Amino acid sequence: MELRTKYDIPSNAVITIAGTVGVGKSTMTRALANALGFRTSFEKVETNPYLDKFYADFKRWSFHLQIYFLAERFKEQKRIFEYGGGFVQDRSIYEDTGIFARMHYEKGTMSKVDYETYRSLFEAMVMTPYFPHPDLLIYLEGSLDDILTRIEERGRPMEQQTPVEYWKEMYERYENWINTFNACPVLRLNINEYDIIEDKSSIEPIIERISYVLKQTQLYKK
Repeated sequence: MELRTKYDIPSNAVITIAGTVGVGKSTMTRALANALGFRTSFEKVETNPYLDKFYADFKRWSFHLQIYFLAERFKEQKRIFEYGGGFVQDRSIYEDTGIFARMHYEKGTMSKVDYETYRSLFEAMVMTPYFPHPDLLIYLEGSLDDILTRIEERGRPMEQQTPVEYWKEMYERYENWINTFNACPVLRLNINEYDIIEDKSSIEPIIERISYVLKQTQLYKK
């Protein structure tokens, strides 16, 4: 029998949080995991050997960075499902190919050969029936001005040195990506409709929406 949390959400569910830089993925990941009694999975920014180099020279390091992310996210996804689920995950593996790698290729900061190599590897690893996709992807969205304000407020040096045009480009690409994403069910949340830092109870209606989407998905599968 499938165990369920007090919110009537399967205890082995895997929920992934997606959205552009600065939208609040880490905050949402922690809040949801805490409310559901789930574990968290965060991308390891501090130990990434390419990130600082990448922000200093996109063209030279974009391929290296994307391969590193692909390997790390694949290993983490495998670990989550081998553990038996019950995780909230900060950022999805799908964003790397659908947004970042594609953006660098189209803007000329990744060569055609590198991009095709990356795409081939991604499809072989992820786009197969054997890859364990999340039960739900939560997409956090807001206005461009909101996102730029949040990036400025958190003050990461490598982000502060990045041109605003880069963030605008990424924002637009995220919006285009989510409109065609279909690897798993999606729940879209506007960041102006909740404040889980100042009002912890605002996570409750979000969880109710999660429960509803998961139930509908299970009914559809039956």
